[in-house]
Amino acid sequence: MTIHEFGDPSKPVILLLPGTMCYWRGNFGGVIDELSRDFLVAAVAYTGFDEADTESYISVTDELEKIESAIKERYHGTIRAAYGCSLGGSFVAHLAARHNIHMKVGIIGSSDMDQAGSLKAGLMASLMCRVTYSFIHTGHYNARLMQKRYESQMADPDPYNRAFVAITGRDKYDMSFITKESIKNQIRSDMTTPLPEQIDNGETQIHVFYAQKMGEKYLERYQKYFKSPVIHEKDMRHEEFLGVYPMEWCELVKEICL
Repeated sequence: MTIHEFGDPSKPVILLLPGTMCYWRGNFGGVIDELSRDFLVAAVAYTGFDEADTESYISVTDELEKIESAIKERYHGTIRAAYGCSLGGSFVAHLAARHNIHMKVGIIGSSDMDQAGSLKAGLMASLMCRVTYSFIHTGHYNARLMQKRYESQMADPDPYNRAFVAITGRDKYDMSFITKESIKNQIRSDMTTPLPEQIDNGETQIHVFYAQKMGEKYLERYQKYFKSPVIHEKDMRHEEFLGVYPMEWCELVKEICL
């Protein structure tokens, strides 16, 4: 696990946690410069998802321990805020629930927070890896139908499709360093690492960027896992706010955290 820093070390720290199979540069490349005007930006690269990392991703718990240790060592155990994109939102939730570090604000970015048993999670991880591995490595799907669908989406003028690919990092960066083992372990452990319900550590205020087009069941999950979340409803799709409207996203993050 690596933390990449941007900005003035004297400013409050905001931790940025990427989504599933995402490269941190692509995930947060559109907002780091703007955020670094007001924060010391600490962008996390999960184990196995950074080109300088020779190890593979093991589990959510393993990453949490590494992240907490880094926060204690670099920032005296205290950060102003953390934003979690998709999968990263689960990490924000775990950090708040474990309460091993001090965090004033935790922001959940339209995360799905799926939970499943080990069998289902293992099958899902294997399927997702089979479908996405070739794209992550080469930018093309091995399955002809998937490739045709991708090409159709990229030809569509809707900016969301290109923004979603940009968030993964695959449009600009070589991600061939990511292994199948890392992908499978990341997906499987996210689904099988239990999240406690009604999280409230007495210190961290949880905000949720709720993408309404994902469906009401996700709003129900946020209200299940957090005791008093502040819900910011957006008539958008999964991580559309971050990907398509980065400056508006930055404005709201600053409004919440500063």
